[in-house]
Amino acid sequence: MSSMKYKAVVIGGSAGSFQIVTRILNALQPNFPVPILLCLHRLKHVRSGFVEALSVKSNIPVSEPYDKDMLKPGNAYLAPANYHMFIELANRIALSADDPVNHSRPSIDLSFITAANAYRDKLIGIILSGANRDGAFGLKKVADNGGLTIVQDPKESDVKTMPESALQLTKVDYVYSTDQIISFLLKL
Repeated sequence: MSSMKYKAVVIGGSAGSFQIVTRILNALQPNFPVPILLCLHRLKHVRSGFVEALSVKSNIPVSEPYDKDMLKPGNAYLAPANYHMFIELANRIALSADDPVNHSRPSIDLSFITAANAYRDKLIGIILSGANRDGAFGLKKVADNGGLTIVQDPKESDVKTMPESALQLTKVDYVYSTDQIISFLLKL
């Protein structure tokens, strides 16, 4: 698998996904070849601590982007609390306080859909543990645009709703355990 094929990885998760994301970030090396886009559900009124908690275990920089920030390889971008994170064609992030989608802001679906439109077949989309259907439609859009799709094995997920919803909506490329997701990303 050529690392040049892919231009970004987008990861969505909710309940039960924090530890998995921490393990993924801990395994990645500082020279990771593409940006990691993280859309994780969290409490909207808690403004600090989340990025710091991820950063402590991460080998790559983790930040909450500002509107119009440029995406850089080897960096992780976490959708800020209570903002939708869109990916624009010019390799930039756009933030929005539009209404929640699937009762969520940030919406995993919106991050995945805009990333799929921006990166098309050069995107890897990963859905992790979570308690609602957010992300299922977005992952379908990643697949529809030729991107590679991965769903955390529901048998391993703390909360199966999100991975199972994604699997019901689209035929994904891989159903992987956390260790398999990490191994896959390390091959990029």
